[in-house]
Amino acid sequence: MDLNPIVYAIPVFFALMGIEYAVARVRGRQAYRLADSIGSIGAGVASQITGLYARVLSFGIYVLAYETLRLADWPADSWLVWVLALIAYDFLYYWNHRLGHEMNVLWAAHVVHHQSQDFNLGTALRQSSTGFLFGWVFYLPMAIAGVPPLVFAGVALIDLLYQYWIHTEQVGKLGWFDRVFASPSNHRVHHAVNDRYLDKNYGGILILWDRMFGTFEDEDPAEPPVYGTRKPYRRHDPLSSNLEHYALLARQSLATRSWGDRLRLWLKPPGWRPADLVATEPDVPFVIEPLRAKPVPPLDRPRQIYAALCFIALVAAATHCLVLAGPRGQHAWEVWPYAAWVLFTLWALGRWLDGLKLASPLLALAWLAVLWPLGLDWPVVVGAAVMAAAAASLPPIVRT
Repeated sequence: MDLNPIVYAIPVFFALMGIEYAVARVRGRQAYRLADSIGSIGAGVASQITGLYARVLSFGIYVLAYETLRLADWPADSWLVWVLALIAYDFLYYWNHRLGHEMNVLWAAHVVHHQSQDFNLGTALRQSSTGFLFGWVFYLPMAIAGVPPLVFAGVALIDLLYQYWIHTEQVGKLGWFDRVFASPSNHRVHHAVNDRYLDKNYGGILILWDRMFGTFEDEDPAEPPVYGTRKPYRRHDPLSSNLEHYALLARQSLATRSWGDRLRLWLKPPGWRPADLVATEPDVPFVIEPLRAKPVPPLDRPRQIYAALCFIALVAAATHCLVLAGPRGQHAWEVWPYAAWVLFTLWALGRWLDGLKLASPLLALAWLAVLWPLGLDWPVVVGAAVMAAAAASLPPIVRT
């Protein structure tokens, strides 16, 4: 069967996470926390589901630019074209990634990937659902140069899949490899908020770009990386994680009195604020020590089991949705109720994990709502009833 390549990769992702978890246990370390893993992988699920519809914009613009503006015709069956395209894509990815840390409007999308205070293979799956809004701009030079859309899509997938394995603490330094390629050691630095590590090591496959443009920093064993964002994010639903920084910028834009600053807010680096806002609420100096603590939502064993079962079912449903949508998303609009249900239930589960009021009835409603896209087949009805009843009988532990 012709499937979306990500569908083939999903079992590999989870198998490698299982190996990482086992290696960490043998070493006496904790690689995963349940709620954080649900938040990270849930954001990845949401990214794939929204991507069924977002690629109409991002990839569609690439194809349009290729068909109308290309300066050359490169053969899609040439290995040399593929190699050069991969290098070109990785170079442009470096600048996309770098500006994603240097401009608020781009950081608003990319911040999702950095919100976890853990660093593991699950964090690699924590992807934005809004990166398509501006990410396509960076790759237009490839379309104009004449890189065929098939080749572009292929090297983009290679670059993305490569970066999966570098999100782990279980692989140490790799000698010469660290000097040439993005590696776990190099990428641990990238995800750290330590002063010396901040905004470093943007390379996707090659770390040479960072060495060329002055953004490389080596990992120092004497200063372990502290992960996350400087203002820790404490929610676990993908909707909130994707909208958090946009909402912050919108609030600040409304609060400042200067129209120029309202524009500058979106173009300045993260953390920049207009002078009038700083005057009313001065910036607080960054202190790293509190970020070393990793709070865990208060879930007893029954709730942990239920959350895990919910999430396993949602990952299976999302995979099924991707299969039905087709390898190129050509049937995406036919499965939109299913896609909407997956996103709604991920949001409800995140609220339930966060101990928010009314989360339990919302989660119960979400499980009953699965009958909308999947119909009244008895396994679906029984499953929905059981999951809804469990949600109703296990209200979230409200945070104090």
